[in-house]
Amino acid sequence: MKTLITLVACLAAGSVCADDRPQYQLTVLRGLGGTSSIGNSINNRGWVAGRSNQSGNQTRHAALWRGGVLTDLGTLGGPNSAVLWPVKNVRGVVTGITQTNEPDPRRESWSCGAFFPAATGTGFRCVGFRWQNGIMTPLPSLRDGFHGFATGTNNLLRTVGWTEDGVVDATCVAPQVYRFRAVVWGPDGRIERELLPAHEDDNSTAATAINDRGQVVGISGICDQAVGRFSAIRMVLWEKDKMTVIPAFGGVAWNTPVAINERGDVVGFANASEADAGNTNFRAFHWRKGQSTRPLTALPGHVTSQASGVNDRRQIVGQSCSPEGDCRAVLWEGCDVEDLNEMVDDNSVVLTTAKDIDDHGRITGQGRDLATGEFVAFVATPLIR
Repeated sequence: MKTLITLVACLAAGSVCADDRPQYQLTVLRGLGGTSSIGNSINNRGWVAGRSNQSGNQTRHAALWRGGVLTDLGTLGGPNSAVLWPVKNVRGVVTGITQTNEPDPRRESWSCGAFFPAATGTGFRCVGFRWQNGIMTPLPSLRDGFHGFATGTNNLLRTVGWTEDGVVDATCVAPQVYRFRAVVWGPDGRIERELLPAHEDDNSTAATAINDRGQVVGISGICDQAVGRFSAIRMVLWEKDKMTVIPAFGGVAWNTPVAINERGDVVGFANASEADAGNTNFRAFHWRKGQSTRPLTALPGHVTSQASGVNDRRQIVGQSCSPEGDCRAVLWEGCDVEDLNEMVDDNSVVLTTAKDIDDHGRITGQGRDLATGEFVAFVATPLIR
């Protein structure tokens, strides 16, 4: 019966035959002088946002590519910034995280530390930012919170993310001190509402994506390290005054929805390991309200996967990895998984992860240049056949 249900779900989603799969033109995006860049977001205007290392690879800045032309979004005084999640709006607003020049007396790793170079990743305040028309502005924190983090912004100019709220919590793992809560910032940049935990045992939440219907997805758990793990015990959909827990695959931690489209489709990764938090066994998933959480197939011979982006055509992109950690950018349509490397017109770059896809089917992510070994951002554009 389970096999029949899965087959029906695949047919409803629209399976793609290998002979009909699209082909793509690959464009490598120029970086800021370092050896690592990545595109994490692409909107329907073709704007690619992400981050790029500066020369020497000790710092990185949020980067915006428009028509292949790079804009360094800079920082708010600190060494690093980045756009890390699909932003999606077409209003010219880019959101992400940036360090300021304000020292952090507690030297928390915070949620930002894992995304910046080790040499400069901590020691400064890190906040969510909103960038528009060449101007970067900070997003405020809850109450007495010090750090913040911004992810996506919808076309109504509401931004989601999370901030510390100044409450010292015993579940935080040093050097983390304060718990944090998911928030929605309004069009004026002020905090519009705080999103509460999904369970009485949870004390911290984080919002990862929002669509134009105001549906917000994110995680609920305990403070822990403020970077996944037990901060991501439960996956949550918030809409208006209702909260829905998104079913996972039995893992006790590291369950994270990454993106939501305008139809309410949610994708991300969930941990299939039922042991402890150290046993990470990630599976890409696709979930629609009222349905079960559907695992997305990895490439043959691969054992883990993550989904990072979904468009309104329900095309899903992400990553599939072998037991040895050899990862490939992938595209899911229906129940089919395709290695993006087999569909592009350029084999000089190995595409290791796909991070987002727009409604025109354009894909962005990261690849490894086989000639130089550098990690480069890319756009894969469907060719008309």
